[in-house]
Amino acid sequence: MSGVWVFKDGIVRRVEKDNPGGSSSNSGSMGRPKVLVHVPSGEVVLSYDILERRLQELGWERYLNDPCLLQFHQRSTVHLISVPRDFSRFKLVHMYDIVVKTRNVFEVRDA
Repeated sequence: MSGVWVFKDGIVRRVEKDNPGGSSSNSGSMGRPKVLVHVPSGEVVLSYDILERRLQELGWERYLNDPCLLQFHQRSTVHLISVPRDFSRFKLVHMYDIVVKTRNVFEVRDA
């Protein structure tokens, strides 16, 4: 699991040695795709409609109206979840951001 850290488009990523071009997919080690799962229901987040519904259940609200991002915040915290408006650009880094800010509610799993 050796690799090189690459700074691209404002994001630092570890790139595997055997994949010098990097990967923009939702994959982790061994190239397996990852999915975001709502743990209590076992539902896989396949769209922003699902994500927004589950976040709203937890008290998260849509924040501002950015043409490039969907943003959610919780009044009781300083946390802000930002994801690209286009779901096809929803990547592993966004999934882990959600997992960290909603402890024990979402997790990332192999697809």
